[in-house]
Amino acid sequence: MSAEQSARSVSHAEGVDKVRALQRVLYRSAKQDRNRRFHALYDKVARSDVLWRAWSDVRSNRGAPGVDGITIDAIEESGVREFLDVLAAELGAKTYRPATLRRAHIPKASQPGATRPLGIPCVRDRVVMTAAKLVLEPIFEADFLSVSFGFRPKRHAHMALEAIRVQANRGAEWVLDADIAACFDEIDHEALMAQVARRVWDRDLLKLLRAWLRVGVFEGGVVSKSEAGTPQGSPLSPLLANIALHVLDEEWGAMARRPGVLVRYADDFVVICPTRERAEQARDQVIAILGRLGLRLHPDKTRIVHLARGADGFDFLGFHHRMKESPKQRGRYFLQKWPSRRAMASIRATVRDHTARRYASLPLETAVEHLNPVLRGWGAYFRHGNSSRKFNAIDAYVAERLATLASVKHGLSGRNWTTRFTYEWLTSLGIHRLAGTVRYWSAHA
Repeated sequence: MSAEQSARSVSHAEGVDKVRALQRVLYRSAKQDRNRRFHALYDKVARSDVLWRAWSDVRSNRGAPGVDGITIDAIEESGVREFLDVLAAELGAKTYRPATLRRAHIPKASQPGATRPLGIPCVRDRVVMTAAKLVLEPIFEADFLSVSFGFRPKRHAHMALEAIRVQANRGAEWVLDADIAACFDEIDHEALMAQVARRVWDRDLLKLLRAWLRVGVFEGGVVSKSEAGTPQGSPLSPLLANIALHVLDEEWGAMARRPGVLVRYADDFVVICPTRERAEQARDQVIAILGRLGLRLHPDKTRIVHLARGADGFDFLGFHHRMKESPKQRGRYFLQKWPSRRAMASIRATVRDHTARRYASLPLETAVEHLNPVLRGWGAYFRHGNSSRKFNAIDAYVAERLATLASVKHGLSGRNWTTRFTYEWLTSLGIHRLAGTVRYWSAHA
């Protein structure tokens, strides 16, 4: 029975949509046979239901247009069905060719004034890339290991953070805090495609992947070819990065005596070790493994941290992690986490922007409407941990900024938030408050 026939039978039996049924069959087939190579995948990418699902995902993510200038709204106005039919016909006839990427730069939160380059594909290319991701992801998910948490179904950042907390509270006091230098820009194409080919033996799909990797980037009237890396901004890039870095996970798991516990979230990872010697050994082994992928550790951002009795801490996934003495058990230390300096600076900058003097002519409720979704989203992520003091600090900053904006609006001078703009006033505005929303984990492992 073919994969498509199996998918139809699963869909009928379990009442799920055909795309989900196809993914389940691909996952089960890959899981049952670790050495299986899949030959008939390109035609699945061109299926109308897969393209429709891909379009839905691209549409929900919105995003800017590519070099052709065609937006999602323009496609909806001209007709989505016709748009997808043309794409399916090009894929079926094997005449589809990806367009050049449009270069865009976004600010780097870690380096004020610095920017991160993105390669923005056209909407049509994003749809086909997403369709390929829908087909490829379940196959490689069958191989991915539990140490990997980033950009994977049913796994998230807080699972990685909890794995770190548990290991540290079990007595591992040394951490290799690693940073891969320009991971998405420097992944070796041949090494990446070799990993893909371990599972995919469909020539047409492999050719398509190579075309996406090698497509040029348009910037300043010049097209530059891509010799390495997978462009940030592509919906397929996180999966390709995970496929490449699975080499690290796999070789780490195969070691007879691992230096420590690896916790990886996409290209960010730490290794929790019992001794400094083991942490140094972990660093050397990571360097060797990454070297085969054309990657390297950033010499200035990779360090070995000693956690014992709060000696030092490290930042990971937006949190600062540090050992703190238990108030109930003197002499016992447990790993705690709270928003890092970078995370605090980021939310303050956002609050400052939404309460700038240029908004003084608008009702204060407008600023609150803009602030509340930001505060809720930021708070929902950082509420898991020991963030009470940081939340109180942000609440106080928001109150000060709104009071200052109200003072400018009404032509008042002085520190009016201490007398006129009180807690009751803030409550009447309906501003979201972070205080009281922290969810604590248990302190022990």
